[in-house]
Amino acid sequence: MTIYTALPIPAGTLKELRTADDAGRPPAPFTDEEGGAPLRCCLRHSEPGERIALVSYAPLRRWAAETGADPGAYDEQGPVFIHADDCPGPSGTALPFTNAHRTLRRYSADGRILGGRLVDTDFPSALAEAFTDPEVAVVHARAVEYGCFLYEVRRG
Repeated sequence: MTIYTALPIPAGTLKELRTADDAGRPPAPFTDEEGGAPLRCCLRHSEPGERIALVSYAPLRRWAAETGADPGAYDEQGPVFIHADDCPGPSGTALPFTNAHRTLRRYSADGRILGGRLVDTDFPSALAEAFTDPEVAVVHARAVEYGCFLYEVRRG
């Protein structure tokens, strides 16, 4: 079976988001007293006492700008947690945030949504299924509860 890699928000994008998010607002860093926020910079949950920020992020828009796609009405932005300052990024290759129901949204190379699937346990198989469709170029993993973007997986 193919191994799929969850891609965090790229370092250059994080630098931009720490100045102004995709809604044009400056971040408002805070100390996370409880921990547990899903960080999109290093693909792990925050720990108590870490400085983080909740920023607006447009993952499909940024992917489209990189690839030349036009997501049209599927362009959206939403809240994501990131470290308030630079961080080293993910420490491993395991798919993160798989301990709850998630939605996998599939997109074509031109930025159009091709469908989605609720996943509760077997993420590698769900990703393999998504990529059996040759039209799928990128898959977004999202939280079911709030619909928040967690990470993307691109066709190998």
